[in-house]
Amino acid sequence: MNYTEWMKPEYYRNRELSWIDFDIRVLEEARDKNIPLLERFKFLSITASNLDEFFMIRVASLKDMVHAGYKKPDIAGLTPEEQLKAISPRTHQLVQAQYNTYNRSLLPMLKNLGTNVISEHELLTKSQQAYVDEYFEENVYPVLTPMAMDSSRPFPLIRNKTLNIGALIRKKDRKKNKEELEFATVQVPSVLPRIVAIPDDKQGCRCFILLEEIIERNIGKLFLSYDVVCAHPYRIMRNADLTIDEDEAADLLKEIQKQLKKRQWGEVIRLEIQENMDPRLLKILKEEFSIQKDDIYEIGGPLDLTFLMKLYGLKGYDEYKVKPHVPAAVPALQNENDIFTNIRKGDILLHHPYMSFDPVVNFVKQAAKDPDVLAIKQTLYRVSGNSPIIAALAQAAENGKQVSVLVELKARFDEENNIVWAKMLEKAGCHVIYGLLGLKTHSKITLVVRREETGIRRYVHLGTGNYNDSTAKLYTDCGLLTCDARIGEDATAVFNMLSGYSEPSIWNKLVVAPLWMRDRFIHLIKMEAEHARKGEKAHIIAKVNSLCDRDIIAALYAASAAGVKIDLIVRGICSLKVGIPGVSENITVRSIVGNFLEHARIFYFYSNGNEEIYMGSADWMPRNLDKRVEIIFPIEDERLKKEAWHILDTQLKDNVKAHILQPDGTYEKIDKRGKVLVNAQEQFCEEADMQAAAPEKVTDRRVFIPAEPLEE
Repeated sequence: MNYTEWMKPEYYRNRELSWIDFDIRVLEEARDKNIPLLERFKFLSITASNLDEFFMIRVASLKDMVHAGYKKPDIAGLTPEEQLKAISPRTHQLVQAQYNTYNRSLLPMLKNLGTNVISEHELLTKSQQAYVDEYFEENVYPVLTPMAMDSSRPFPLIRNKTLNIGALIRKKDRKKNKEELEFATVQVPSVLPRIVAIPDDKQGCRCFILLEEIIERNIGKLFLSYDVVCAHPYRIMRNADLTIDEDEAADLLKEIQKQLKKRQWGEVIRLEIQENMDPRLLKILKEEFSIQKDDIYEIGGPLDLTFLMKLYGLKGYDEYKVKPHVPAAVPALQNENDIFTNIRKGDILLHHPYMSFDPVVNFVKQAAKDPDVLAIKQTLYRVSGNSPIIAALAQAAENGKQVSVLVELKARFDEENNIVWAKMLEKAGCHVIYGLLGLKTHSKITLVVRREETGIRRYVHLGTGNYNDSTAKLYTDCGLLTCDARIGEDATAVFNMLSGYSEPSIWNKLVVAPLWMRDRFIHLIKMEAEHARKGEKAHIIAKVNSLCDRDIIAALYAASAAGVKIDLIVRGICSLKVGIPGVSENITVRSIVGNFLEHARIFYFYSNGNEEIYMGSADWMPRNLDKRVEIIFPIEDERLKKEAWHILDTQLKDNVKAHILQPDGTYEKIDKRGKVLVNAQEQFCEEADMQAAAPEKVTDRRVFIPAEPLEE
């Protein structure tokens, strides 16, 4: 079917503006008075971190396009230059809303609890002044490196995302003449705590001051022969979007290491300054950074609100936080059997962080130690700083097993971390692959090949999230443990494709991007439309992080026009518009922003009663479908299909954390008056705890699956 008629630019929302809408939804959590106070600080911190990455990658990419003269419009009909013009006022409004929330709502509430964060050093009492000055002398002064600019010293390199204090200084023995002002700067050291506890005269109260305020108060001690005319904090954001010509790169690892260094001197795309900065100082910064007015953000408060995550982590405030959920044990594994025995009883569906991530770690750990395991193969995109999975893979290689690991060096902002892991794994004897030329390997798959009495058996873990034991406590993801022979064959084919560039002619169960996945999704959507046209029930549910692929959206529009009921759960970017007459009237879109980051991708197709459910690593974005190695996998066990359906159904019933997309492009929370409250994330926590407490009620396991015969 030709979907051209569904591709009019007015049917689509620009992805960058949609992303800003998402960060606004996160900000709404920080403004929600029903949420514990420290959680609100956490959400505000997340909005700041999100915005940093948005500028370093998305805004930077658009600026690169403008510099290159690229004028092709996006799916919403906007050129890169037009997108930048639309983004600027929205991000300025977002920053203003962030600081209104911080200054007018959160700080006063924190003060009412007996905690004061002093943001201006002039407000210190005499005893606090003495304490702060001593703290500066003993802890801060030895670390600082003041840098001046004059005819013999050029403007220093200001590193990306660092907090700095700029000053105008004048020699003490000169007449006070504005022509004799000199520029100086000092970086606020990230190796020291940004939040410093100081004594409070009031009993039972806690008081903190920010490190930059301590430095600003004592900045004259850094320039003893000068008078400090003014001093103000500032912060820059640089272009951090790596451009790697893989065809020309003889060694991808060395090329990425070289590009990582360039992040520190990339084009300045954003300048944050303290409100009411001396115009003479601002003029110097503007000229040195070659930055335009629209890219300057005047801040009415402390720069870089990501420090609020440190505030969130302070001890003594547990009553003002959500009680942390302890991931529950997986019912199917609550017995004395080893993990391989349990997998042979039947497929196991994992739902993190409600269920523990330990089975995934133990899957690799047990394989590393098991004398019957012959080989372990795994893809790694993002792993934790002290990864037990990396340690287990290294141990497996040392135990003589064949270990093949694809470490994706191009995982954004984890490149440096992944280079370290890749070298460590190679040193341990693992065969390390650095990915396919021109593609990111984003799929989440582990294959364990084991010799058993009845033959060779392949055990597979497939997931929607990274093999990262840290983020597995914060991100909602799903995983499947299986020894289905057909999935095992596909898993072997995946790794052969990654290591040897061999593409199988057919796949048994898995759907793999970039060559096969787009067509499969379009086919599944098209089939639902065919059923609807015949007057049959037709229903699509898709849970993704982002939806901005024009072909997928056009197919959904066509299906909606044919009468298919379409429910979309899209956490972040959504370029689809709802409520367009004759186009998207049968489509609903909801975004759930809760205590955990929604990360799982689940796809449901009614399929004329033969319901099909898939999970996997891919979003409905061009990059996932065309430029990455991605995998989606079917959930076929009827019991597990019910579990997967329950996840989708519960999220569609959420009326606490869900934001509903409106025809005008805004998102609104559901009116809860008179309704039974459904918070999907809280419900999943409760259900996981109940199931772990009574595993016998949910472990209806099947008979053992036969192994593959041993090959001669």
